[in-house]
Amino acid sequence: MLVHRDRVALVRTSRWSLRCDTRALLVCALLALLTICATILAIGTGTYELSPLDVLRTFAGKGPPGAEFIVLDLRLPRALVAVLVGFGMGMAGAVFQSLTRNPLGSPDIIGFGNGASAGALVVIIFFDAGDTQTAVGAVCGGFATAAAVYLLAWKRGVHGFRLVLVGIGASAVLGAATEFLYVRADIGKAAQAATWTIGSLNARDWGDVRIGVLGLVLLVPLVLAYARRLTVLEMGDDTAGALGVPPERSRLVLLCAGTGLTAMAVAAAGPIPFVAMAAPQLARRVTGAAGPNILPAAWTGALLVSAADLAVQRVTGSALLPVGVFTGVAGGVYLAWLLRGERRAERL
Repeated sequence: MLVHRDRVALVRTSRWSLRCDTRALLVCALLALLTICATILAIGTGTYELSPLDVLRTFAGKGPPGAEFIVLDLRLPRALVAVLVGFGMGMAGAVFQSLTRNPLGSPDIIGFGNGASAGALVVIIFFDAGDTQTAVGAVCGGFATAAAVYLLAWKRGVHGFRLVLVGIGASAVLGAATEFLYVRADIGKAAQAATWTIGSLNARDWGDVRIGVLGLVLLVPLVLAYARRLTVLEMGDDTAGALGVPPERSRLVLLCAGTGLTAMAVAAAGPIPFVAMAAPQLARRVTGAAGPNILPAAWTGALLVSAADLAVQRVTGSALLPVGVFTGVAGGVYLAWLLRGERRAERL
């Protein structure tokens, strides 16, 4: 049975009930539709130009001559990686910003993304690794950084402001470690690592798609299962404990899930900056709802990366410019705008 109460839809059966914000559901549907449109346009962009209708016909096996190889083998993996990585980064950003209760508490700001990058770089430079080994290195680096930041920030519990400060310090240390790795590497491997660390969708293949799918399949259900606890944690540890939510255990599980999503994104496409920071805030503005907005943030991230990939190809006329360059510039402008708003509100 479906019951509507103001903005909340309540789905009930004999065994369970599910509360949904109807506006958030509509926003997710709209964002998913826009992401699909951006993906189709991106697939049709390139030296061999295809209209959206030709792309859809190719999916149905009725496309122009030669289009099947270009669409399905060359361009579709890149487009899917953009959606998967953006989805994971948006969700991870929502988790971390909710845990820290700070708009700057995204994984690329507090060092978790840098940790995954450093782990992947170690594997690339010293072990000449392939995609699978790079993914393992990114995951190990991300979790090692998360463990270090968590332990350093611990003082009768982990609180948001302390986690952000320790994370920013860890990010600086990892940045220096990354530079050291470049110095120790030979020219060929350093060039390969430098291209990867910018955050790029170039030359993505079905192996990268599998990495993204595996990460989301394993971690998205866990984050959604703890979404209500995340909302309660925003009220403070004392309130969460009084409502029967164990604060530290819940925070640790969510921290691990967010770190895993970040590592998955870094392993599949490298560190694409500012998406994890901007997506949750944009989603919150669109839905007008308090709380972490997990799914709207995830779909916002997917749209941001897909749109950035489309913009890179349209503006430069090729796919050679790494998408991380575009999101870095756009994210810097967004961060300046955010800080200006915080200053006007006298919070800075």
